[in-house]
Amino acid sequence: MRALGELLLSKAGYQSLTDIAEDYLGPWASFVTGWTYWFCWIMTAMADVIAVGVYVQYWFDIPQWIPAIICLLILLGLNLLTVKLFGEMEFWFALIKVITILLLIGVGMVLFNHWFSNRCWTGDSNEFMVSWRVIPEWCHRFLIVIPDGDFFAYVGVELVGVSAAETANPQKNIPSAINKIPLRILFFYVGAIFVLLCINPWTELSASESPFVKTFGLIGIPVAAGLINFVVLTSAASACNSGMFSTSRILYNLSHQKKQGPASFGRLNKHAVPSNALFVSTIVVSVGALLSKLIPEQAFGIVTTISAICFIWVWSIILISHLKYKKTRPELHEASTFKAPFTPFVNICVLVLFAAILVIMLFADATRPALLLTPVWFGFLFLIYARKKRRAS
Repeated sequence: MRALGELLLSKAGYQSLTDIAEDYLGPWASFVTGWTYWFCWIMTAMADVIAVGVYVQYWFDIPQWIPAIICLLILLGLNLLTVKLFGEMEFWFALIKVITILLLIGVGMVLFNHWFSNRCWTGDSNEFMVSWRVIPEWCHRFLIVIPDGDFFAYVGVELVGVSAAETANPQKNIPSAINKIPLRILFFYVGAIFVLLCINPWTELSASESPFVKTFGLIGIPVAAGLINFVVLTSAASACNSGMFSTSRILYNLSHQKKQGPASFGRLNKHAVPSNALFVSTIVVSVGALLSKLIPEQAFGIVTTISAICFIWVWSIILISHLKYKKTRPELHEASTFKAPFTPFVNICVLVLFAAILVIMLFADATRPALLLTPVWFGFLFLIYARKKRRAS
């Protein structure tokens, strides 16, 4: 994020990640990264719509794909309306999510204090420590969780920098937005996970049930778990809504401004919404509902893994562009008021970490199929780019 922030501040004309990639790595990087970024958000929206189907099953014993399709149709209708409606909905959805996490942390601390105090008085306090002593098995699963779950949790973080670059005062807003990210991750993400693991042994958590719902179910109030399930359901729908909004705008930008897609995707309807791009993106996202029908148990894992791999490409392009920026334009780096620290050492370390994550995915049964499928996407893009380049010449 610091590398992205420095790049965005180095030139006022940057409006997207593809502008940076084209400037430092060439047109091919802009083309591949632009379409891969669209695909990233397609996969993310797929994961969210699959999650909607899973959460609805908490109340109704129906196939996952049915609520997934219904959710997509509702969101399509909402996105065809004004952008103002989208902004208002996301504000309230975000507020609900923040309040829920705060409640989780508060309730979790009370439950853990009550549970641990009772165990201490009865001499059974070591029960808590037993679940943390299986270090070899825990480390093995931790290495699998990094790419398949934990890594996916950070997708879209680059939007903070890109969005701040479009504000009235990017020189102030970009550093402010990026510097606040670690603290917010530490509190809302790490804090929530820590509380969850203090109450629920990691061996008892399952992808088929929200850990939020499971935790609030321990309160003993029947309506609490159902209420939180509704919150996580709306959270997944909100995330899918954001994904559909993003994919339609990315596709519009690729076609209208970059001229890298069909001209029909670069048109707006009477509400200033890129409806053609939205319809195409929605159709592709609906594949997630199909996967929910064909492979309901594996669908979410496959989609999140592909999304994580594609985001690794996007983030790697940012880091490589930053290395090229420091090498070819040292005067800009020296004049920067928001330098990325320890360049190029940190860039190289993070790139090595990304490579290690891909290796871990290769040896994990849950992520290997998605990893082997993803190169098909990049091969397709490079073939399309080579064909466009031949036509242009």
